[in-house]
Amino acid sequence: MTFSKEHLVVLANYKMPFGRYKGERLLFLPEAYFVWFAQKGWPQGILGRHMQEMYELKAQGLEDLLRPLVQR
Repeated sequence: MTFSKEHLVVLANYKMPFGRYKGERLLFLPEAYFVWFAQKGWPQGILGRHMQEMYELKAQGLEDLLRPLVQR
């Protein structure tokens, strides 16, 4: 998996658009939330792709690399 810096910035700042974690950055959602979606099925479109990518990063313990890219 290879990402450009621009894509990583987008991924680090992408916010959940619905549900319990609406408005929260994917980066800060618990890994268990991604595990549930991995088992039940990812949302369609860009959200699903970003969630899959974040799940892979979290599973590999690499999400801390994204923290400096968060835009406040």
